[in-house]
Amino acid sequence: MKKRFGIDIDGTITRPDTLVPYLNKAFQLNLTYEDINEYDLFPFVNVPKEEFSKWFIDTEPTIYAESLMADGAKDILENWMTLADLYFISARSDRLLDVTKDWFTKNQLQYNHLELVGSHDKVATAKKYAVDIFLEDKYDNAVSISEECKIPVLLFNTPYNQGPVPDRVFRVNNWLEASQWVTHWLSAKPVSIK
Repeated sequence: MKKRFGIDIDGTITRPDTLVPYLNKAFQLNLTYEDINEYDLFPFVNVPKEEFSKWFIDTEPTIYAESLMADGAKDILENWMTLADLYFISARSDRLLDVTKDWFTKNQLQYNHLELVGSHDKVATAKKYAVDIFLEDKYDNAVSISEECKIPVLLFNTPYNQGPVPDRVFRVNNWLEASQWVTHWLSAKPVSIK
C-alpha cells in the first residue's frame, strides 16, 4: 500500500513570500519577506482589522491564482506521485475550490485529493485521511499535527515559523531538503507501490 502524504499549499508548495508584494501595494508598505516574523499579517499593516480582513477576503482569489510555485516543488511532487498518494490539505475556504483547482491545472500538478478545510486546524483532516507524513509552513499546525497524529511533519523554515520543535517535527529549508528527508524516511520503512 502506498504511503499517503498530507501537504499544505500556501507557503509550502507556493512561495512563502507570495503575499509580500500584495501587502506592500495595498497598504503602501516596504516590507521584505524577512520582515514577516509572525504568521498573522495584521500587525504589519496600518488599517483597522476589519478593513484588513475585507481586503484579504476580496484579494485571496487573485493572490492564489497568481501564486508562484516554490523552487523545486513541481519536480519533486511529480516524482512523489509514483511513490505516494498526495493529499493537499489547505486552510483555504471551500469558496476558493475552483481557483485552487485551476491553479493546480495551470501548473500541471497532479493530486489524489484536495481538501480546503476553511480553518488552520488540520488535525481532524489529517486523521480522517490517515496521512503518514505532513508538509507544512505554519508552526503551530506542524506541532499539533505531529503531536496529535503521531506522524512526522516537515516544517518549511520561514521567518514567521521560528520556535522550538518537538521530536516529530523536522525543519527543511527547501524542497530539495524535503525530498532528501522523505527519501531517507521511505527507505527506513517498507513501502510497496501499486
